Amino acid sequence: MTKNIAIVCGSYHKNEIELMLELATDQAAKEGLNVSEVVWVPGAMEVPLALNRIIQKDQSGSNTIVGAACLGIIEKGQTQHGLAMGQAVLKSIIDFQLSWNKPIGLGIIGPGAEPEHIEPRLEPHARAAISAISSML
Repeated sequence: MTKNIAIVCGSYHKNEIELMLELATDQAAKEGLNVSEVVWVPGAMEVPLALNRIIQKDQSGSNTIVGAACLGIIEKGQTQHGLAMGQAVLKSIIDFQLSWNKPIGLGIIGPGAEPEHIEPRLEPHARAAISAISSML
């Protein structure tokens, strides 16, 4: 049986997230998972809504999704906005996992990422997000 997953990608840092998506797709193949859906959203704040839509569509019988991953970057800004947003997004993702009983791999760098933190974290975060799904199935 094919184990389909979805990946939600924040487009605010499109070049970096495209690389993360490529790495996540590679990791999925290594772990016997199939990326059956990729959804691009403006940023991290829209990730929970996209996840909810994917799971609702899945429950209608159109596609069997066993889990999902989120890829994005929340940079450190001059205010606490990124931190507050990051906490809200993370709480939503945890709540969704518990209510749907489906693993969601977190590949969001930050909140509070400085520019020099981003590049070295792209591959480990992308691969870990997929491995988290695989280990919880």
